[in-house]
Amino acid sequence: MQILQNPNKSTWSDILKRPTQTVDDIEETVNQIFDEIRHKGDEAIKKYTSYFDGINLENFVVSKEEINKAASSISDELKIAIETAKQNIETFHRAQQSSKIEIETTFGVLCWQEKRPIEKVGLYIPGGTAPLFSTVLMLAIPAQIAGCKEIILCSPPNKEGKIASEILFAAKLCGVTKIYKVGGIQAIAGLTFGTETISKVYKIFGPGNQFVTVAKQLAIKQGVAIDMPAGPSELLVVADETANASYVASDLLSQAEHGTDSQVILVTTSKTLIENVSKEINSQIKNLPRKAIALKSMANSKLIFINNDELALQLINEYGPEHFIICTKNEQFYIDGITNAGSVFIGDYTPESAGDYASGTNHTLPTNGFSKAYSGVNLDSFMKSMTFQKISKEGLLNIGKTIELMAEAEGLQAHKNAVSIRLKDLK
Repeated sequence: MQILQNPNKSTWSDILKRPTQTVDDIEETVNQIFDEIRHKGDEAIKKYTSYFDGINLENFVVSKEEINKAASSISDELKIAIETAKQNIETFHRAQQSSKIEIETTFGVLCWQEKRPIEKVGLYIPGGTAPLFSTVLMLAIPAQIAGCKEIILCSPPNKEGKIASEILFAAKLCGVTKIYKVGGIQAIAGLTFGTETISKVYKIFGPGNQFVTVAKQLAIKQGVAIDMPAGPSELLVVADETANASYVASDLLSQAEHGTDSQVILVTTSKTLIENVSKEINSQIKNLPRKAIALKSMANSKLIFINNDELALQLINEYGPEHFIICTKNEQFYIDGITNAGSVFIGDYTPESAGDYASGTNHTLPTNGFSKAYSGVNLDSFMKSMTFQKISKEGLLNIGKTIELMAEAEGLQAHKNAVSIRLKDLK
């Protein structure tokens, strides 16, 4: 961990850099795999599954039998926990539903907006060192509420050629229609182009490592939408002398254990808190099963002392964290002032883990500073807003001249004519 005291504003961009490779470092590899999967389909999928996941699969479709067996290998206690989380996530996302907006902008001109589901969506669920079955809930539940017809899930197989039972159980529970044992770049490419087995989708969702993030960005060039650039996890905690150091340390470690390229930051107005949090981290990390991962992640992390709340808030908005925890006596100052964050957690008893699993909010969030322009996944992520209009004879008489004048001024005579020909018949 690096401890910094009142860093000059001119150094902020350097000290707040994420520990990730640039797109240029990765793009060549991704382009090569994309090109091969575009031309060779399933054959290339199998090749790269063998190369990256160390397993040769002749058939990477998850069967109904495998899905049904998965439920029997999960404890009843965990099933209840997953179903409880599902209920809370459903409650929050159903509350985001909105009705048709209809307005007569001028007499005889009726305009309205309705939402329609995206028909085919692809969900990428990371496997690797931690199969994230919670992400299945976060993506499949809003997709199901939105009414998406095809909900296709890809997740990397383990060394036995299987997907974690918890992922399969959650997928069945949330209405996923197809599941493939495919991970990484090859999964994103398969969803982008379609293969003999994998269906092409219209939009791809889900977090992943740096390679998955770049693959999703390249998918856009092929006409497939993505939820957001969501890469390695990150957390920023702002805290003062009133904060509980053990709580703060536990939150920092909860994100540090995600992966070696995760980043956690503490911003505080208390030098004493930095000392106490450092001690707590050293104590708590010893007992973590993923200690080695957390240690490497903490090497990318920083504890930053800032003189006052105003400057601290400026630094936080410059960073634009994926997860932002507020543990200060004047929490309202940060609640009102934060403009760049994926999801905000307030108070000593709101750990970031709550949002990861069961409070109801979505945990698929923008990273790497993209919270400055992107929202986290929500119900609208799985829908499109369509506008409609119907103009009566009286309506066209009311706005026809306006349209003619504007079209003529832009030099678009055919646009003007489309109105003029109608107006002539109405006069």
